[in-house]
Amino acid sequence: MNTYIFISDLQKQLQSFADANWSIGFVPTMGALHAGHLSLLRRSKKENDITVCSIFVNPIQFASQSDLTGYPRMMEKDSKLLTEEGMDILFAPEVDEMYPPGEELQLDLDFGRLDKVLEGKSRPGHFKGVAIVVKKLLDIIKPTRAYFGKKDFQQLNIIQHMVDTLKLPVKVVACETVREPDGLAMSSRNLQLTIGERQLASRIYDVLMFTKANAGSIPVKKLQMMAQKRLAETPEFRIYYFEIVDNRTLLPVSSWADPKHIIVCTSVSLGGIRLIDNMELFS
Repeated sequence: MNTYIFISDLQKQLQSFADANWSIGFVPTMGALHAGHLSLLRRSKKENDITVCSIFVNPIQFASQSDLTGYPRMMEKDSKLLTEEGMDILFAPEVDEMYPPGEELQLDLDFGRLDKVLEGKSRPGHFKGVAIVVKKLLDIIKPTRAYFGKKDFQQLNIIQHMVDTLKLPVKVVACETVREPDGLAMSSRNLQLTIGERQLASRIYDVLMFTKANAGSIPVKKLQMMAQKRLAETPEFRIYYFEIVDNRTLLPVSSWADPKHIIVCTSVSLGGIRLIDNMELFS
């Protein structure tokens, strides 16, 4: 595996692949890699000639310095894991390489309501920070395909909107959420949970499954309230939202009339760690 920390060196290597008309797959991460990340990487390796994985903890998408500082970093372990997976290229830049001092961090793009609902309600500016770094990485790497997990469903929608609006020459590939044996969606943030918190966290999945099992047979609003009540039975959870929404607009639905586009999204804090998840209700 070749590792690059400078954009110019990476681009020089990638240009040789582009000149040979090789397809390039790209998986952006913030490190602390787990089986969910590996599933994206393996799919990219299967579908492309070359795969690039990036590890960059993006400071401009964090609301607080403490959250940024506390985010798990394990570059040595991640690099070893990627080598074992037969990864082609790792791009692991420092902050000053991605955001040179004095560079204006702007993205002139209107996301409408997509970045203002759900996560956007309590994390203003988060998705702007995500969009800026993803756009920059796509511009640097110029991949044929870029792979994102459905666990971060709102983020996926926003990135797809950005790619479509700006007509970026990349195919966004949405990959299924990978879960732990007890159903908890895999996330780097799971490493920050205590043993006791980790056991409680699986109740999020239990409530999602309850919602899926009753979708279509109980009115939307009533089912949503019932599920929220079940989630609140775990007093350690701080519930940010639990909403049944349209998977295109992320706005609430009032009926089951369009089942193929209905998804439930939730976000809770446990021990100060934010856990997000979602589930398609009629898949």
